[in-house]
Amino acid sequence: MGGDLGPFATVVGSASAANDVPDLEIRLFGPKRRLDDEISRLPRHLAAAGSRMSVVNAPEVVGQDQRVSEALRRGACSSMAKMLDCVAAGEVRAGVSAGNTGALMALARRAMGTVPGISRPAISTSIPTRNQGRCYLLDLGANVEVSADRLIEFALMGEAMARHVDGLSSPRVALLNLGVEGSKGPSSVRQADAWLRDQPDIAYVGFMEGDGIFSGGADVVVCDGFVGNAVLKASEGLARMLVERVQATFDAHWGSRLVGAMARPALRRLKRELDPVRYNGASLLGLDGIVVKSHGSADATGFHYAVLRAVQEVKHDLPTRLVAELVQRRPTADSCAGGVRGGNRPDGDTSQQEKGD
Repeated sequence: MGGDLGPFATVVGSASAANDVPDLEIRLFGPKRRLDDEISRLPRHLAAAGSRMSVVNAPEVVGQDQRVSEALRRGACSSMAKMLDCVAAGEVRAGVSAGNTGALMALARRAMGTVPGISRPAISTSIPTRNQGRCYLLDLGANVEVSADRLIEFALMGEAMARHVDGLSSPRVALLNLGVEGSKGPSSVRQADAWLRDQPDIAYVGFMEGDGIFSGGADVVVCDGFVGNAVLKASEGLARMLVERVQATFDAHWGSRLVGAMARPALRRLKRELDPVRYNGASLLGLDGIVVKSHGSADATGFHYAVLRAVQEVKHDLPTRLVAELVQRRPTADSCAGGVRGGNRPDGDTSQQEKGD
């Protein structure tokens, strides 16, 4: 029920994903009558997928501007909370939501806790890089202020995800910083850098400045949530502006329109590669279960990609792989700064969590 376009985008996007994945079944949470109506109005080419979609009645909805504390106190019967409880109980393999990011993270932590070795989950998504590559950027807003221990946890989770989900044998990991010199940046970043340099089983490439994220020089880029969220939103806005500028340039007069007609296949390919919609679906890494956050502004196509992201993580059993990776590396990681780790369920503390999308 979350998202700027409401259940229309969720239902159509889910049906489209079900069309692409023959064994996928979708369970929708929200006001039953409204969701049943959306399913009944699916386009003809998606109507068959409607038979693999069921509705769980949840009349209450977490608002996009609702405070996290209020969602924790009063949102137990909301569509978001019921979906997360279903994931935690093992009735479904993954959950996807376009709703309030802070509430989703807090309710997910309460419902399913974190995997052993992780104190706080992180939000991660892939972004396009040079030569049709991509890299994972994390954290994207779940943890605004972080210690060196948290940055190390993010690096380990991102490296494991790139290796298991993308099949990279030795993913390159970088820390986002305001310079490549070892003396630059906050102490937490420099401490994390020192620890990562001592790990022979991690392909750590050092500090990376903001303009290097899209160069293809790293497969995982780690930063705190404030910086990561700003980088992600700025890059998405820039990508849209570039596509619009290129299109406007070719439409300016008859000569450029003629050139534009000849270049149309290449322009379509460029737009497809840069379109943020194709990269929609951010993983809530570190939870003891699979939860994917869709952009609140995503249309049906965007939600489709978020569901496919969840399917991909299910196929690779990402939480189990993370547990195996982190248990193996945890003793060394704990020695970095004496941080406390564990997979206990939280008590509702949301002081470091993002309060919205």
